[in-house]
Amino acid sequence: MGNNIVIVGAGEVGRSIARTLSTSPSDEYNVYIVEQDAGKAARIKDELDAEIICGNGARPNVLAKAGVIAGGNIDTLIACTDRDEVNMLSCWIAKSAGVRKVISRTRSLEFTDRSDWGRKLGINAMISPERSISREITSLIRVKGAVKAAELLGGRGMMYSMRLGSKSPLIGMTLKDMRLKFPDLPAVFVYVEHEDGLSGVPDGSTVLRENDICYAVTYSSGTERLQELLQPGTVADVSKGRKVFIVGGGKLGTQIALMIKREFGNVGLRILDKDAQRCVRLSEEFGEALVLNADGADKRVLTEEGIEGCSAYICATNSDELNMIYCVMAKEMGAQKTIAVVKRADYQSIAGTMGISSAVNTNTSLANVMLQYLLYEDHALAYMMVDKIKAEMLEVKLPPEADVTGRTLADIRLGKGAVVALIGRGEEVLLPAGNTMLRENDHVILFALSEMMPGTAKLFGAEYHGH
Repeated sequence: MGNNIVIVGAGEVGRSIARTLSTSPSDEYNVYIVEQDAGKAARIKDELDAEIICGNGARPNVLAKAGVIAGGNIDTLIACTDRDEVNMLSCWIAKSAGVRKVISRTRSLEFTDRSDWGRKLGINAMISPERSISREITSLIRVKGAVKAAELLGGRGMMYSMRLGSKSPLIGMTLKDMRLKFPDLPAVFVYVEHEDGLSGVPDGSTVLRENDICYAVTYSSGTERLQELLQPGTVADVSKGRKVFIVGGGKLGTQIALMIKREFGNVGLRILDKDAQRCVRLSEEFGEALVLNADGADKRVLTEEGIEGCSAYICATNSDELNMIYCVMAKEMGAQKTIAVVKRADYQSIAGTMGISSAVNTNTSLANVMLQYLLYEDHALAYMMVDKIKAEMLEVKLPPEADVTGRTLADIRLGKGAVVALIGRGEEVLLPAGNTMLRENDHVILFALSEMMPGTAKLFGAEYHGH
């Protein structure tokens, strides 16, 4: 894999990708950033170890300054501005110049609904965060006590972070004792965050304490049992018809509504939007849902429609600030769970201090998928950075030549800080045990602290090219 990367767009997504690549201790990547906004370009020049080109990334002469020319040495171009047309044209220009791999951010679902759009333009991947964000939100609704959720193995597995409730029978137990007393607990604890700061990847001697934040991996059908043990009495009841509010009926709000309808059927769905014409369209698309031409902070409307005790209030407008403020208000009015969609990473980190149940970041989701295409060889199928705890998750399809193929987990020394979290084998999902033997084409979910992932990934046949 080459190491000359052009990133078009220095927003949250572009900066996140550039930061990951430019801070690699191996100096493996030469990063060029194309940004049209002169002020933003000047600011990131001091922030990142990258060459900055100020200009429109959809113009050949600007891209040429970054080395995107016929016979040039650019290996990959990532276009991640907030304009689809700029991204797609940047990719087309780069592909025409001979750049091997081009990746485009795509906000319009019309372009990702059909795979031939990217293929006809020569774009290797057209990535939209809406679907993955919608899946994450659906998972958060299903598990009321979850702060974070992520799908694994195409939805057959899940990773949740949940706080250990005061009534949990696991309080005071070591993980070894927990497995003996609750052999039906279908989960692997990959990280435990203690309030005193003594956190890390646990082993059998780790003692669970009240208010610990536990990162646990399970298969989808084990979700309810996991929640029963970590937070007794909080199993979500959205599938029993409790109301769900969605504020914002744009592309993301519509996708969230579709996912909720698909997952939970005829729930009491309320969609609020201030645009009257958009409400007409939403009413036609969601005949069973109640669509309201109203502000998401209208207390009278919210009270009349049953905000108190509702299963979830999701705010997905284009404003991070409104999404967070509205969620705080909805929580005070009695919503059981509030979910704010944000684009700024620093907003996500403070959501909990404001009483917001969860904040999901569209840009983080997008950056993770784009980084997957850069950091790993073909056997890696999914990638996620867990920034808060400086850890990473990776799905690897095990090749026959991998060091671990044909060996049991007990024979593999991963070192403290890395763990095999879940295994997909055909249609079966396995919780790993010491006597589990790894086979060719197994889909292995790896969890590791960031500094441990390079060696761990290599053992499983996925050559790592990151930090």
